[in-house]
Amino acid sequence: MTYVCTRCGQIHEGLPSAAFDRPTYAHDVPEDEIPARVLLTADLCVVDDEHFFIRGVIEIPIHDYPDSLVIGAWVSQKKENYEAYVENASSADIGPFFGWLSNELSFGGEPTLLLKTMVHFRGESLRPQILLEPTDHPLARAQSDGITLSQAWDFLHPYIERAAT
Repeated sequence: MTYVCTRCGQIHEGLPSAAFDRPTYAHDVPEDEIPARVLLTADLCVVDDEHFFIRGVIEIPIHDYPDSLVIGAWVSQKKENYEAYVENASSADIGPFFGWLSNELSFGGEPTLLLKTMVHFRGESLRPQILLEPTDHPLARAQSDGITLSQAWDFLHPYIERAAT
């Protein structure tokens, strides 16, 4: 299947990834206050100099498909862990660190904001891997048990502009 990328407008083959540009908490800051209250890069976010977030990936295996569903998401970090990551971003020798999932995903009809996670650092310029705490939550079950390709497309549908033929 092909799709039209919402970022570049080009047609791509295969399964796209979904990603959040910032943690939900940063979206709660009024637009006119963002410059003074939010530090945001592609991988780091600090709100009010007291709430620290890093961007990682949630990987969900897809049955009988060579690739995983990849979701770029944000997790909270305590200040010490955030600083350790900033100082060692290219190292796999830190962590794993606990964090709260800081995005609301449309997955399984249950809220995902503030699910418990462990963030595993992989080094080599790879974004950290986010592993959800094993629970009965649909997203945690999907990460441990896998999903079908149809379920992956159902999840991605709201995040892609339109399917190409």
